[in-house]
Amino acid sequence: MAPVKPTIVTFANCQCRLHLRAAVRILSPPGETMPYALRARRAVRETVSGLPREFWWLWTSTLVNRLGAFVATFMALYLTLDRGYSATYAGLVAALHGLGGVISSLGGGVMTDRLGRRPTLLIAQVATAASVALLGFVRDPVAIAGVAFLVGMASNASRPAVQAMMADIVRPEDRIRAFSLNYWAINLGFAVSSMAAGFIAEVSYLAGFLLEAGMTLVCAIVVFLRVPESRPAESVKTAPGSDGSVGLGTVLRDGRFMSVVGLSFLIALIFQQGSVGLPVAMGAAGFTPAEYGMAIAVNGVLIVVLQIPVTRFIEHRDPRRLLVVSSVLAGYGFALTAFAGSVGVIALTVCVWTLAEIVNAPTQTGLVVRLSPTHGRGRYQGMYTMSWSVAALVAPLLSGFVIDRFGAEWLWGFCAVLGTVAGVGYGVLMRRLPEETAGVEARVEAGTEAGVEAGVEAGVEAGVEAEAGPESGPVQPAKGAVRAQPEVGAG
Repeated sequence: MAPVKPTIVTFANCQCRLHLRAAVRILSPPGETMPYALRARRAVRETVSGLPREFWWLWTSTLVNRLGAFVATFMALYLTLDRGYSATYAGLVAALHGLGGVISSLGGGVMTDRLGRRPTLLIAQVATAASVALLGFVRDPVAIAGVAFLVGMASNASRPAVQAMMADIVRPEDRIRAFSLNYWAINLGFAVSSMAAGFIAEVSYLAGFLLEAGMTLVCAIVVFLRVPESRPAESVKTAPGSDGSVGLGTVLRDGRFMSVVGLSFLIALIFQQGSVGLPVAMGAAGFTPAEYGMAIAVNGVLIVVLQIPVTRFIEHRDPRRLLVVSSVLAGYGFALTAFAGSVGVIALTVCVWTLAEIVNAPTQTGLVVRLSPTHGRGRYQGMYTMSWSVAALVAPLLSGFVIDRFGAEWLWGFCAVLGTVAGVGYGVLMRRLPEETAGVEARVEAGTEAGVEAGVEAGVEAGVEAEAGPESGPVQPAKGAVRAQPEVGAG
């Protein structure tokens, strides 16, 4: 008994600064570590803390928007089964929808810089709601094709504004985390809406159109009431033709950024094969649509489950390495499909390229923000968004041509080549990029550990003095003791 108490008294009187983990080990029973629930709570708090309230309202708007994205899921079924049109006509309508998205990527970027982020969002969302509702009522084939084109334009015009607004309101060191949370919301909403779309279509296709229109209007109301304009003052003061003005020509002449756009196009071509090349190849190999659905469902589940923890792991790591690794992993993940002979193995290949997608998406968006001038973020984001829209048009034609002419194995080999080229391109391109400063996380962790250590020391001293009796004197509160942190949410 005697050796223990003097050791503790000496420890307290010295008032040594303890490292957090050492303190926990000393004060906990042998073999006991921080409880899992406490670690999980801390991880969630660190993931969502530090982001402004405006971000969470914008995030909520994105989630609601994707939860109501029914039409894209059942559009082909609506045209072929409900309206009785041919598969060729359904493909034409889908192509026009995609073409509208390509055009509005640039148009939405210009509007974002000229009119502002908030007006562009409101215009795009109200126009999307109106055009989607109209699409549910038109019957003429020419009118359906024309309205589908308008829906593609309106729905895609908001993307540059959302990305530019997030870059405006979130600190540079928190952007990767913010973009990851936004990407997680998009995939969570799409997963739910995809499942709901089938049930809604069994009741009424028109109900699906009207529900999507209504939820898009809800997004517009959230933006109108809760999201302020975030456009920096420079873009208001900058006059066209002045030295600081940014036009589409400026973007096109930015060689480094256009190289990123080109590499983004290659990556988008790879990831598009999950929805265009993979189902065709599995069908040709004798797999059923249900088996394809089971395999591709792994993609959505993994993104929802892993996006946030993977983001915590990559948040402050070298973006060049992340982009190189994710590009190669994506290409060779799809290449492994050539050796898959069962649904289980195909699902494993989906796991590989999904992990690449989880890493690549927020890191790529963060790179675009780093290369974009503050007063030209809309145009730069629009050009970046267009690379994905163009890939969505090219990928079906490319995969169909390669599979018909050479076979699916050549398509998967081509994906490996694209991934390798993109990885090498990112490695060369980002060599001269300036290093980002250490993020807030290090400061937050340092502050948290210091506070916990102070609290631990205070607890040890209090316990020792209580055992020592009145001679030890009154206990003084420790400076930096841990205080309850306010919760961060959507508002």
